[in-house]
Amino acid sequence: MIQNRDIIIIGIQAWDIEIGSNCKNIAEEFAKKNRILYVNSALDRFSMYRHRALDKIRKRIDIVKNGQPELHQISTNLWNLYPSCLIESINWIKYPKLFDWINRINNNRFAKQISWAIEKLGFKNYLIFNDSDMFRSFYLKELLNPQIYIYYTRDNLIAVDYWKKHGIRLEALHMKKADLVVANSTYLAMLAQKHNPNSFYVGQGCDVSLFDSRLVTIIPPDIQSISKPIIGYIGALLSLRLDLKVLEYIAENRPEWSVVLVGPEDDTFKSSRLHQLSNVHFLGNKKGDELPSYLNHFDVAINPQVLSPVTIGNYPRKIDEYLAMGKPTVATKTEAMSVFKDYTYLAENKDDYITFIELALQENNELISRQREEFARQHTWENNVLEISNAIDSMK
Repeated sequence: MIQNRDIIIIGIQAWDIEIGSNCKNIAEEFAKKNRILYVNSALDRFSMYRHRALDKIRKRIDIVKNGQPELHQISTNLWNLYPSCLIESINWIKYPKLFDWINRINNNRFAKQISWAIEKLGFKNYLIFNDSDMFRSFYLKELLNPQIYIYYTRDNLIAVDYWKKHGIRLEALHMKKADLVVANSTYLAMLAQKHNPNSFYVGQGCDVSLFDSRLVTIIPPDIQSISKPIIGYIGALLSLRLDLKVLEYIAENRPEWSVVLVGPEDDTFKSSRLHQLSNVHFLGNKKGDELPSYLNHFDVAINPQVLSPVTIGNYPRKIDEYLAMGKPTVATKTEAMSVFKDYTYLAENKDDYITFIELALQENNELISRQREEFARQHTWENNVLEISNAIDSMK
């Protein structure tokens, strides 16, 4: 494990983000044996005006007006920087040369803030770990001159409209000039290899401590009366990511199965035919600590992912949660899912889902269940950071 180093972490998610964050988990794990500066992204002019009613934006506006960056100590070895600069919103610009010119100005403003914190903390021979910030940090390797510059890819962002316009060009260049690229899925590592031979799959951390069948003592009332077998999914019900046709096909062709969906729905799901099927049960959004009780009552867990450039490379953290509870799991086959091939059933079409769910119901036993649990519990943040450390060591 890398230790006694100074590491600067930058990315697209600030420390005060409302949802979970890979980058924050990695920062906390690194901080156990290293000094860490976690840098929030600089406030951009568009966000300043459009989202100024939000508390976190008002805080950043005050910092920009004062002209003094803020440095907060989170723990013994971990500091969080709020930059005091304002950067221009430039993604609307059509012309690459103009975009690059203003982007360099933005990067210079941002780099000055980080340099202030480096001097304040006395960081030496530092590493930079960049969590997919392909634009605002594009020139930081040159401007801050780290000992090692690492680019971390965990989503195929350039398949998303916002990032696509300039990202297809710039992320490739960013990876090319990085000393090292690390990816949380085998698919993304494969893509990165095209731009930088020093690209490695480092796995994904996942806190599955709550997902332990031994800790579950209740059956939630709204699932108690649902007939078995229960084929279940837990997570946001988004048509961008889930295949509605697969869910409909399962429910229509096996009316004796109960399809249980736990999570908030988007508008497409709310208006779907699934709501007209008597064996489909929408249980709504639940608190995080309630989810293991629902999952524990499933007979088979599923992840009918839509195959698209946005989803194909994603590491599905919910699979670790399913397996940590020992649940037989059927999921859509992708390159990223190859990591789970020995512990899940991988479906290539809707008929496979029927076949594999039936097989899962027949084959499940205590030994196989325990093997799933043991496999999932290897995917810790400690092991994730250890793999990143090994990738760094491979450069020496």
